[in-house]
Amino acid sequence: MSKHLDCRNFAPVDVAKGICHIRKEIILADGKSCEFFEKLPKCKHCAHYTRGEKEYLGVCEAEKARPITYPDLASVTCESFAWREA
Repeated sequence: MSKHLDCRNFAPVDVAKGICHIRKEIILADGKSCEFFEKLPKCKHCAHYTRGEKEYLGVCEAEKARPITYPDLASVTCESFAWREA
C-alpha cells in the first residue's frame, strides 16, 4: 500500500503530517495515497540499492565507495538513480 510520504506531491510539515501540492490540504504522512499519487524516487526504489543487514540501512552499489544509505532517502537529484524493475 502506498502512503502519502512516498508521493512526489507530498510536502512534509513535520514527522506526522504534510501538505498535498495537488489538493492544498494538510494530510497525514502515513495515510493511504490518493488518485493523484506519483511515486517519489527513493533509494529503496533504485536498481542500485541493496538492502543491508539492518532494516533501515542499505548500500548504494552505484557509487565506488559504496556508501551506506537510508531506503527512504529521496533520490530526486541523484544522477545514478534508476528505477528498480518490478
